[in-house]
Amino acid sequence: MGALNKRRRAWLGAAAVVLACISASAQAQDLLVRNATVHTAGTRGSLQHTDVLVQGGIIRAVGSGLSAPAGASVVEADGRPLTPALFGGITEIGIEEVSGEASTVDSTLKIGEQPLRPEFDVTLAYNPASVLIPVARLDGIGFTALGAATGGGFVAGQGGVMRLDGSADPLGPRALFLRLGSAAVELTGHSRAAQWMLLQQMVDEARGQVAADSPHALLTPAGRRTLGRYLAGQGRIVVEVDRAADIRQLLRWATREKVKIAIAGGSEAWQLAPELAAAQVPVFVDVLSNLPASFDQIGATLENAARLQRSGVAISFVQRGDASHNARKMRQLAGNAVANGLPWADGLAGLTRVPAQAFGVGDQIGSIEPGKRADLVLWEGDPLDVAHYAEQVWLGGRAMPMRSRQTELRDRYLLRNAQP
Repeated sequence: MGALNKRRRAWLGAAAVVLACISASAQAQDLLVRNATVHTAGTRGSLQHTDVLVQGGIIRAVGSGLSAPAGASVVEADGRPLTPALFGGITEIGIEEVSGEASTVDSTLKIGEQPLRPEFDVTLAYNPASVLIPVARLDGIGFTALGAATGGGFVAGQGGVMRLDGSADPLGPRALFLRLGSAAVELTGHSRAAQWMLLQQMVDEARGQVAADSPHALLTPAGRRTLGRYLAGQGRIVVEVDRAADIRQLLRWATREKVKIAIAGGSEAWQLAPELAAAQVPVFVDVLSNLPASFDQIGATLENAARLQRSGVAISFVQRGDASHNARKMRQLAGNAVANGLPWADGLAGLTRVPAQAFGVGDQIGSIEPGKRADLVLWEGDPLDVAHYAEQVWLGGRAMPMRSRQTELRDRYLLRNAQP
């Protein structure tokens, strides 16, 4: 009974915050959060007893003793943590509803005749009404990077950043997703050496060094134009790769072709930490990869993120497997990295500022600073400790409903069980 009463008190406290947020208007974009511990994830770090003023969905001021304009919602934080809305990882939220039902999965292209299609753009299939979105928001997640999944080729296609506020369009530039190493050898003639051969031919085609009507051409005209944009520095290429030897070749290729890359997974990335830092390559670390699940991961370690950070590498996080349905685990990944040597502030940055900057939207989201979108989360406790929860999420200053299909089912059956 004591545990049940504690949970009820927690729910009542969260409900009070929600009611305060929606008292002015369900669409209110003017907000004052007063007396919070503001973890800005920016240059100002963490600020005690600080207010955040939002007008028109934009953060206007961060400081002490701020006044609320007429009609603004006022939330008393009483010292509780306030952070930017969190990154949900590289997922298929909104383009995958039920992973076992093919008609609800739009992340993979399989065209046997011409499998290498960098022009494939999964953001066109995004569904802002996906039931996965409110589930993710309940854990403070406000944005995700849609990632194309490899199917018919090791070039998966394009994705981009989606804010989980109900909007249908991506924020910022597209990103191109590739897979290298043993996980993609079946897509490249059963040799990782063939991956570099094919990649180089695609680069040559995009730069006009192979005739468009060549019988050996790998790309369509649209594919050439798309890849050409990334070769010109217009967007980041995100590469899923683990083995240190493959990462070394990737760095050489990126330097030679002058492209912006990021690494996803990177089980052995720590072995090349100084080189990655010098090349300013962010790494989305799979923190739970601590055992050699393949020959590409012999050097996997729980200290991967900490070792990379000490060398100056920008760190974010990624989870493999069913990332879309388990976006809530991103906080666990960051917490595990902190437990294994990553500074707490860098753990939070890996869920906020770093991914926003890596995907080209750091000027709009990812930190609590004047001029940026008011994508905020008020927490009951430490956001990197899964024992604590998000009390309220605001996206663009609007209080998001703190419910999902899961919570509605919970409440239905709790009510039924409470009846005599």
